[in-house]
Amino acid sequence: MPTYRITTTELRQKYLAFFEQRGHTRIANAPIVPEHDPTALFISAGMQPLVPYLLGQRHPAGTRLVNLQQCFRTNDIDLIGNTTHLTFMEMLGNWSLGDYFKEEMIPWSWTFLTDEEWLGIDPLRLYVTVFGGDEQVEKDHESIALWQQQFSRRGIDARPGQRIFPLGRQDNWWGPVGQSGPCGPDTEMFYDTGKKPCSDLCIPGCGCGKYVEIWNDVFMEYNKLADGTFVRLQEQNVDTGMGIARTVAVLNGLESIYDIDTLCPLIEQVGHLSGQDYRDHLIPFRIIADHVNAACHLVADGVFPSNVEQGYVLRRLIRRAVAHARRLGIHDSIWPPLFSIVRTLHGESYPNLETRADTLLDILIEEEQQFDRTLKQGLRKFNQLVTSGQVQNHTINSAQAFDLFATYGFPLEMTRELAREHGLSVDEVGVQEEFSRHQERSRQGAAQKFSGGLADHSTMSTSYHTATHLLHAALRQVLGPHVEQRGSNITTERLRFDFSHPRKVETDGLEQVEHLVNEAIARNLPVHNYEMDTEEARTSGAIGLFDEKYDARVKVYCIGDPKHKPVADYHSPTFSKEICGGPHVEHIGLLGTFKITKEQSAARGIRRIRAILEDR
Repeated sequence: MPTYRITTTELRQKYLAFFEQRGHTRIANAPIVPEHDPTALFISAGMQPLVPYLLGQRHPAGTRLVNLQQCFRTNDIDLIGNTTHLTFMEMLGNWSLGDYFKEEMIPWSWTFLTDEEWLGIDPLRLYVTVFGGDEQVEKDHESIALWQQQFSRRGIDARPGQRIFPLGRQDNWWGPVGQSGPCGPDTEMFYDTGKKPCSDLCIPGCGCGKYVEIWNDVFMEYNKLADGTFVRLQEQNVDTGMGIARTVAVLNGLESIYDIDTLCPLIEQVGHLSGQDYRDHLIPFRIIADHVNAACHLVADGVFPSNVEQGYVLRRLIRRAVAHARRLGIHDSIWPPLFSIVRTLHGESYPNLETRADTLLDILIEEEQQFDRTLKQGLRKFNQLVTSGQVQNHTINSAQAFDLFATYGFPLEMTRELAREHGLSVDEVGVQEEFSRHQERSRQGAAQKFSGGLADHSTMSTSYHTATHLLHAALRQVLGPHVEQRGSNITTERLRFDFSHPRKVETDGLEQVEHLVNEAIARNLPVHNYEMDTEEARTSGAIGLFDEKYDARVKVYCIGDPKHKPVADYHSPTFSKEICGGPHVEHIGLLGTFKITKEQSAARGIRRIRAILEDR
């Protein structure tokens, strides 16, 4: 394992401490699956959970915030194996909600990056980009001037085009979310790795690897109107983001992101389990390390393997990791030894890895066993192709390769390796076209899922979200207080609610739950929300997963009289009281008729209910 100048833990601690010293409140990281946002599969950027507050909603923790946020990016799955891409990432960020702006943020950025107390980067290795202006918005002269002041403090000439690079909208502009709304220029900070430039045109932002972006500051100072014009906002926000893995890699002079201290132990364990040399199998080792790490975090946050949405992505990660492990000669379960490492390295920052460890491991092992059976079927299918004469001209065609992937979960890499062992080739051009069509369909589905914006507060989504509170309360009344939410997914057409319960909910139990919810709706109880300390919320009877990290102050939504604790009687003054960020209807009589359409197992000890609202 390399010797580290700075570790992942140290970077986390330094960043959070730096901004806490400057009046920021540390807020909890949001679950990797958006809790109340049907428009996105995963949290893919550190700012995503903060969008409602960046758009004007008041945050309970105040106007200066800092946090560590876990993120997952589906678009990077097919890139895993190179030196720079991961699916699961940790982002550090700080925010100003109408508080400070450029004149504070840029000097703070400089201080954190260059002062010995913090990161201690040699200023000569730093380069920045800023928004260069266009026909709609002027150049960001203020950021240029502020950066020049910082460099000049160290005697460094920072003329634009030499140390500071004004670039276009594609490089240095953020937003808006949707067709209109808050947006603005950003400034990005790059670390010079010391590599030779790829050409005379090599500048920060070039993809050759000489300059690596380690931080960006977004300045939301404009509002884009529906007619496409930009006007300055009266209340301006700051949104920043620093990717931990990339920053740790470049500050330690590492050639690969997989050499950082939270991934290198996984790589080493894969070598121990397989008896293979990492240098001979770079891509399979990296795929296993990334996918295992990501899958553990997804399951810890309530995602279960399935054939749709988040569950499909998780299943793909698990199967890809297992397939490569089997090809490396690992025939025992990969999950106990590799999860143990993930838990040790990340458990303090992401407590669900600790509190849900047993259930998490059961889910991963069960999916691995199921895939092993499927994999054997796939191998038989491959052998049939080879021996039956279906392979023409010694080439596996695109349809055959894609069928192995879609039906049996065979990664394309495995098909290539098997083909090579049998003296065959794969129609690479056709395969890429076939897989591109599949990826395009997936991206279109993701884009459609994302098209409503980062916070879909449509009437139906809001109604369904409110209904989950009623369902949760009714389940606890009928089944018992052991029932806890384990995940939810809401669209404009239905709700899906996962909860802890050891056995199938029988028909009479479901009927009781339905009756309780509809009786509550018929009474048209009001919905109240309050800000309170976490401990106050706990003692007031609010439902919350208190083994997770909440912010110091939280929002509590009450359906009924908020002065009373919920009890096992739907006629009680308070039917439901939960820690939640919203949104909700004002009176639940607006919901219509609640109907459970399906109850099923989601995982061991986890049940899933689907329900709809009718007659609104």
